[in-house]
Amino acid sequence: MGRPVRPIAMLAAALLLAHAAQAAAPKRADAYQFSAIGHSFGNGDGEATLRQALDEAGEAGPSFVVVTGIKGAAESCSDKVYTQRRDLLEEARRPVVLVPAASDWSDCKNSAGRSAALERLNRLRELFFADAAALGTRKMPLTRLSASPKFRSYAENAHWQVGDVLYATINLPANNNHYRPEAGRNSEYEDRLVANRVWLNRLFTLAKRTKLAGLVLFSEGDVKAIGEPTGLRALIGRGAGSKDGFAEPRRQIATLAQKFGGKVLLVDSAAPANGGEPAIEWMGNLGHLSLGAGAAEVRVTPGTAALFALKNAADADKEKGAPSKDAPR
Repeated sequence: MGRPVRPIAMLAAALLLAHAAQAAAPKRADAYQFSAIGHSFGNGDGEATLRQALDEAGEAGPSFVVVTGIKGAAESCSDKVYTQRRDLLEEARRPVVLVPAASDWSDCKNSAGRSAALERLNRLRELFFADAAALGTRKMPLTRLSASPKFRSYAENAHWQVGDVLYATINLPANNNHYRPEAGRNSEYEDRLVANRVWLNRLFTLAKRTKLAGLVLFSEGDVKAIGEPTGLRALIGRGAGSKDGFAEPRRQIATLAQKFGGKVLLVDSAAPANGGEPAIEWMGNLGHLSLGAGAAEVRVTPGTAALFALKNAADADKEKGAPSKDAPR
């Protein structure tokens, strides 16, 4: 009587073990999306443009929104404008992370016509980056570079994590990274170059150590890490004979991306290629998305080969030497 029962008991035990293993196994994270708003002040309509972009992003229901810049070049660099735009961002329905733009600080001048870049950047830091949290009515915790005593001024550089993707901002203004061709006027540029170098090393080290699937880096300026510019292309955005202010971060990002097992997506406010719609271009594990003055919703699907794709625009994403398999998890 005992012998026929044993196979049934063994089968039942095996089923219980399989069920327990399935319950204990980590579940695939749900897909989500984020919104990225480019530098949307080219037409001089200022606050109305930003407000509309934030409203549209709020209706789309993203996990967070990244905004590039708070004002246009023709608008005042006054505290009044800064506080008005801060209040606007604080009213947003989703967590908002700000990426500073050249028109916010590095293009600013005082009443005598001299550069007020550093003074305005410090004021931006006080108004927009003082807290370890995103702006908006729904708070999202951030880790800022300013938490390091050696770099306590660089609060605009922040990172946060959603699932197994690390997101980060880095201050790289579009005006040739605020490199000044005049002799003796690049102390701000040189100091920020050091801070950004440490920041990039920290981001990639964190992503690599914790075996994340992806790293997304937001900036205003396009470092042109995909297809390093040469000849006439290298002079776009800077004067002939001037130093390329993006050369060092470009080389660093390209080198670190090659050593990272996941995917790296660079998002900036350069004009999309050929004046078209924003699209993600890939070269190996390094992707690039230029927003221009527009906005995009990026869908993140963990556990898939694509990982990042433009929402409702999958056909617009171009693959150029895309990796053949997904990033290790």
